[in-house]
Amino acid sequence: MLIAIAGALIISTSAPLVRLSGVSPATSAFFRCAYALPPMLVLAWLERRRLGPLPARSRNLAWLAGVLFAFDLLFWHHAIKYVGAGLATVLGNLQVFIVAFAAWALFRERPSNRLMLATPVVFAGVVLISGVFDSAAYGANPVLGVVTGVATSISYAAFLLVLKGGSERTVGPLTHATAVATVAMAALSPVFGGADFVPSWPAHGWLLLLALGPQVAGWTLIAYSLPRQPAALTALLLLVQPMTTVALSAVLLGEHPSPLQLAGCGVIVLGVLYGSRRAQPARTEAEQPEQVPNTSTV
Repeated sequence: MLIAIAGALIISTSAPLVRLSGVSPATSAFFRCAYALPPMLVLAWLERRRLGPLPARSRNLAWLAGVLFAFDLLFWHHAIKYVGAGLATVLGNLQVFIVAFAAWALFRERPSNRLMLATPVVFAGVVLISGVFDSAAYGANPVLGVVTGVATSISYAAFLLVLKGGSERTVGPLTHATAVATVAMAALSPVFGGADFVPSWPAHGWLLLLALGPQVAGWTLIAYSLPRQPAALTALLLLVQPMTTVALSAVLLGEHPSPLQLAGCGVIVLGVLYGSRRAQPARTEAEQPEQVPNTSTV
């Protein structure tokens, strides 16, 4: 769980870095993956030396995840443009509900009672933060922001589920997904407003930081945690990301949430804390050795 939280905190800087770069949504989406590829290829090569080639099924699922990741980033970077970094990040995390019930159907991972009870609470907090019913809602075009935010949630949920189902390896599948996403975003760029493929400074300094921080470090931690805990719990923990992003956006970008949006942050905190706690069943001494978790990273 701590690994998932660490990854969520790192990727919470994504949207502010996108805004600080000042480039178009398609440009920032493309370069965050393109700049991340070289270090990820090195890490994937080291993993391959230890564990051997990635199985064909895992590779194919990683490629599918890459296409979904491309749509996720393109929609989300447009949502940042329409409603700001903080609210766009919150809208993108509506995937928690899609993941929870899709994981139940696909992986037979029935959400815990606490998680089920926390879901409507978290949803209420997300609605408050999104500003849908708030006359003081922040954003240049909240309607388009909501549309692209929901589209982000759908593609993001599918990406998480496909990546989880591919392999217990960490870097290899994510590297394949990132490479495919880079190519897919270049191809889809004209449909999403076009990308400028000529680097310029200081904009690309922010994009380089975006790639090495959230894209490489953050998503490597997230990918590591996905196969090691229920998909719905991972998605719920990732709601830590929008809360942190809202705070960073207020400090770094001057985005000021309304009182209702701040109340939504509090509601989400309580929902995450309650939903992530799991009741511990009583164990006999004979059961104790069977319950020790496997901490091997091989």
